[in-house]
Amino acid sequence: MEDLELAAAFPQATRDDWLAQVERALKGADFEKKLVFRSREGIVVQPLYGKAEAAPPPLGRAEAGPWQVLQRIEHPDPTEANRLALADLEGGASGLVLALAGSATARGFGLTLADADSLAAALSGVLLELVRIRLETAPFDGRRVATIVAEHAARRGLPASGLDIDFGLDPVGDFARTGRLPLPWPELAKRLTGTVADLSTKGFARGLLRVDTRAWHEAGAGPAQELAAALATGVLYLRVLEEAGIAPEEAAPLLSFLMPADADAFFTLAKFRALRRLWARIENVCGLASRPIRLDAETAWRMATKRDPWVNMLRATVATFSGALGGADGITVLPFTAALGLPDGFARRMARNTQLILAEESNLWRVTDPAAGSGAFEALTEALCERAWGLFQTIEREGGILASLSAGHEQARIAETREKARRDIATRKAPITGTSEFPHLGEAPVAVLMPAPDEVGPALSADAALLAEPLPSMRDAEPFEALRDASDDTLVRCGHRPSIFLANLGPLAAFTARSTFARNFFEAGGIAALTNDGFAGSRGTTDIAALAAAFAGSGAAIACLCGTDEAYETEGEAAAAALKGAGATAIWLAGRPAEPLAARLAGAGVEDYIFMGCDALALLTKAQAAATPARKGMS
Repeated sequence: MEDLELAAAFPQATRDDWLAQVERALKGADFEKKLVFRSREGIVVQPLYGKAEAAPPPLGRAEAGPWQVLQRIEHPDPTEANRLALADLEGGASGLVLALAGSATARGFGLTLADADSLAAALSGVLLELVRIRLETAPFDGRRVATIVAEHAARRGLPASGLDIDFGLDPVGDFARTGRLPLPWPELAKRLTGTVADLSTKGFARGLLRVDTRAWHEAGAGPAQELAAALATGVLYLRVLEEAGIAPEEAAPLLSFLMPADADAFFTLAKFRALRRLWARIENVCGLASRPIRLDAETAWRMATKRDPWVNMLRATVATFSGALGGADGITVLPFTAALGLPDGFARRMARNTQLILAEESNLWRVTDPAAGSGAFEALTEALCERAWGLFQTIEREGGILASLSAGHEQARIAETREKARRDIATRKAPITGTSEFPHLGEAPVAVLMPAPDEVGPALSADAALLAEPLPSMRDAEPFEALRDASDDTLVRCGHRPSIFLANLGPLAAFTARSTFARNFFEAGGIAALTNDGFAGSRGTTDIAALAAAFAGSGAAIACLCGTDEAYETEGEAAAAALKGAGATAIWLAGRPAEPLAARLAGAGVEDYIFMGCDALALLTKAQAAATPARKGMS
């Protein structure tokens, strides 16, 4: 109270006061360019927000209490899968995700589920009446799996009404991933509603249909595009069920929702809040009273990396934090080695503990919708709602989600966003720690139970016709990882990696900043940077002859000049000429000199420049080709 009384003695700062201070700090720079962020979908994020006025009521989970900790079970062998499942449950998990063989999200692995006996082996000792189960099946295989699960429950004498099983029938998601339908849509829709009716008759009352946006996210969609796809898919399912005689008020509870959570904390949190708000609007338009939806989160496959996979733990923590505060009912954390192969017990334990620490030690679940009333999050949530609703209306005008996919409209919109992301990653505007930034060429291998297969794709029926372009599944780090893989191949073949000699100009203090930048830059492309303490001449100059001799003895084929702008002006041309004379086939320069110096340096042999914002991926591809020993006749 004393602090509040003291604060009241000072005049309250206004936005105008803040802007005046900002103008002074910017010193004439453009406010919009320096401080206002625009997402790849054009959503504007201001640097400062006031308290939200007249915010909507808080958005809560479907059920009070902590979110459910869901662990993926994707080992092909039912017996081993059972061992992993029991370890997860004993270690604090409250639910299991059975990723079955052939499912896209099993990434080439997946539990083999031939019949009820194999399911019984996988779930031996699991108390189904206490544990939530989420199923992820091969495309269009949900009906067969649902029959097996229902048979298993009946064998154990468990009433279906007391089980929490998310069957996850999602033909729209299957179509988006594969571009194929096993039957014409009217027939497939009839089969779908028949499966729903059969499960409902048996007593299963929720989670029969799933609205899953992971395929959109993996293809590069932005959050508003994901939300629009979720709305369009959910509305299609309501229509299909209504045509089969299941009224909207009975159909709505049969749907569950699943979205990826990534390391963009602000947009992830706002995205989860936005979906709840948007679906409530759908329900109101349908004449229904809005009710909390079952909304799960899974940490994003797109952000997982193979290189320096330990950093995946940090990314997963941010994603889990954001999904939890956004109100996810259940969260699945992909183990930090997921991109490398089938995770072992340690990776699985870390995935569980990421959630348990945030829930039980940080107590993130105890406040319903903690972002409510925040000016920044309310504005971002509303902006996503507005943009997503507009995109949803566009999809509806195109004939609905299936027609939009069949015509390629959805794919084109996502491709545009994906290309923006590709440029941001290539230029390191969106850096990937441990991959495109701060790489470690000597990192030790990380253990997995089985290495990832080279090619992974969802299982497809041989008689299914291609009707649309499938949404691609990609990870952001893949282009840089390809360069690192090529470097590893060279190391195995030749005994050393592609390398570049750092030609440091002037004293140590003068070139260190750019030399460090250059080393980080080139090693992100798998090119070993051969550095040194410089080649001091008299009065702070460079001994050019010593520099050239060091290059000649380094074994590198290419070099990069590193120094101050002044050093480039006085010594750059001579150093480049000396390196050329010593056998350098290509010369780079750390920095971005202006004309006429750039022209003089080019005349001396400097081919390219590396600097913040350059197309690092393109330059590294070119540099690796020039530096690879095999291309120089070396072995």
